[in-house]
Amino acid sequence: MDIMKIRDKSPALRRLIEDLNKARFEKDAPIWRAVAEGLNRPRRKSYKVNVFKIEKYAKPNDKIIVPGAVLGTGEIKKPVIVAALKFSKTAREKIEKAGGKCMTIQEMVEKYPDGSGITIMG
Repeated sequence: MDIMKIRDKSPALRRLIEDLNKARFEKDAPIWRAVAEGLNRPRRKSYKVNVFKIEKYAKPNDKIIVPGAVLGTGEIKKPVIVAALKFSKTAREKIEKAGGKCMTIQEMVEKYPDGSGITIMG
């Protein structure tokens, strides 16, 4: 079992990264390791994804995970399930208005433990 060195993070984020690493081994799903690595980046290099990028690359009803923040620039017209560390108010409104769903990364891990069919966007 290879252990990831967790950067100096808030206790909640540190716990999430540890839980993702644990889920990777318990469910034999390497996607959770990739998400944990994305969350473990320095703050200045953290991922920020605008809704127009989700609109451009996602298909209707796709499951998307963003190891960072989802921002509200652009429009989205297709329903997608998006999990992220945080959402801006406008991003959440636009995704839900298009018939999609916003959830936390922890909720995504619980709902889809094997990680199949999930796309990482960053």
